[in-house]
Amino acid sequence: MKIAIDAMGGDHAPKEIVLGAIEAVKDIPNLEITLIGDKEKIAKYLTSDHSKISIIHTTEVISSEDEPVRAVRRKKNASLVLMANEVKEMRAEACISAGNTGALMSAGLFIIGRIKGIDRPALSPTLPTQNGEGFLLLDVGANVDAKSQHLLQYGIMGSIYTEKVRGVTSPRVGLLNVGTEDGKGNDLTKKAFNELKEAPINFIGNVEARDLLNGVADVVVTDGFSGNIALKTIEGTALTMFSMIKETMMSNLKTKFAASLIKNDLRVLKNQLDYSEYGGAGLFGLAAPVIKAHGSSNARAIYSAIKQACHMVENNVTQTIETTIHSLQLINEEE
Repeated sequence: MKIAIDAMGGDHAPKEIVLGAIEAVKDIPNLEITLIGDKEKIAKYLTSDHSKISIIHTTEVISSEDEPVRAVRRKKNASLVLMANEVKEMRAEACISAGNTGALMSAGLFIIGRIKGIDRPALSPTLPTQNGEGFLLLDVGANVDAKSQHLLQYGIMGSIYTEKVRGVTSPRVGLLNVGTEDGKGNDLTKKAFNELKEAPINFIGNVEARDLLNGVADVVVTDGFSGNIALKTIEGTALTMFSMIKETMMSNLKTKFAASLIKNDLRVLKNQLDYSEYGGAGLFGLAAPVIKAHGSSNARAIYSAIKQACHMVENNVTQTIETTIHSLQLINEEE
């Protein structure tokens, strides 16, 4: 299996990307990785002979300030674009970048292409829950507007990924809404509710944002606008809470002593909420696995994203989505 990685994307590139790749080829059998980026900068961290890691040299990079579509079209030798080309030309089976999210989505659409029958791809991270199992949220920003059939496809793709990659039998799929009762919400959610109810998935109905971290569902479906707000709210709340706890614990001698006693417990809690444990956000609906790693990814997070991509390839997630969508379309045509 071969994975292509944009070695120059992210806040800590190329060091953390290279270190994550080194760990992955050590631990994952039959894995080969192609790193795309500045050879001199990459080579500094390849401290010994790594026969399973190859480099495609380029000095061109798409930055976070670049306009995504224009950058993908004009910067033909950018590391992110060359990475997507490796998948398109079937020299790699999946790709990963911690760089510009919009550019990755554009490269995925224009270079790799969509699965036949999928109208729009969805950006789908796995977020932590109280029980440590996590849940998949899609879409979180690939498309700010959506139609009911898009949410239907998100539910099917999310269910397949969660079952095949995360090993959850008959994953519970919920629709993010303003209430749990049937018939709640706007026109979009009402239509999507009825379509998801008829889909070949374990649809449990509407779920509310306050219950997401309690593990109310394994897959939560929403439009990209609402999903992005939910994601940023969860991230912001977690960061603020840890900051407030730290400030309180360091406020005086008594609380500092208490903090020293529960230091290990706090570390466990922080790790439970650590995004790096869950890999990156999958761009579901594309013709090959594409993973968007967090911009601040460390080596551990890159390693998790590589494992995630490998599991998607090994479990034929893309082909299963295509087959399921095709079967559903045939049923609809017959009706």
